[in-house]
Amino acid sequence: QVQLVESGGGSVEAGGSLRLSCVASGESSSRACMAWFRQVPGKGREWVAYRRSDGTTAYAESVKGRFTISGDNAKNALNLHMNSLKPEDTALFYCARRSSTQACSSNSWWYPYWGQGTQVTVSA
Repeated sequence: QVQLVESGGGSVEAGGSLRLSCVASGESSSRACMAWFRQVPGKGREWVAYRRSDGTTAYAESVKGRFTISGDNAKNALNLHMNSLKPEDTALFYCARRSSTQACSSNSWWYPYWGQGTQVTVSA
């Protein structure tokens, strides 16, 4: 059973920074896509960024230039460095994973494994 555990959320003022981390266990595949999504109450999960095991990354337009995704394949770890945070970044952030040799997806339905989420709150 694959498990994902996120950490690093918290509260910060607008303009501040936070770093989220995610560690996956229970899967030995070295070829995978790992992604960050976020969700606010009453809305669906919004894709933030993904990283493929070959290092390929992509970002949603709303976070491009402010967020940086990184990872360590050997540790099945994924990070999200968030700078210049805005109140509209407030959300529950989820880590997701799928073993794949294909291109990664920004669709939440494509990922079978999810973490429990970590809250990020940005005050004005």
